[in-house]
Amino acid sequence: MTAPEDAIRARRKLTNKLIAAHDAPRLKPFFAADANLISGEGGLLMGAPAIIAAFEAQFADPSFVTYLRTTQSVTLAGDGMRAAETGTWLATWKDQTATGPYLAAWKKVVGQWVIESETFVTVG
Repeated sequence: MTAPEDAIRARRKLTNKLIAAHDAPRLKPFFAADANLISGEGGLLMGAPAIIAAFEAQFADPSFVTYLRTTQSVTLAGDGMRAAETGTWLATWKDQTATGPYLAAWKKVVGQWVIESETFVTVG
């Protein structure tokens, strides 16, 4: 059986691959239906449909290349049903980059880890 920390790290790697492939529809199962995301500039996206629509819009930008999230730590809740992931992110366009830290809250739903919230902060 895969340890929860390893499962979350693996799912993060899969989201990175899907983002690099600009495949927004396949990102949907990684988000809880009521997930929230705070972008690097502070904008709030509420619900998985809004998050997926934002990815689709980003992928339509011909200058956008990818987002890469690099996990630094995963801390599991005592009951094993929630976890906090921290790390750094890098956004790449053809002519610029942005970077900063992030925090993601994961929860276990029907045996699978899904993102319930993410907060990104742009610092560079």
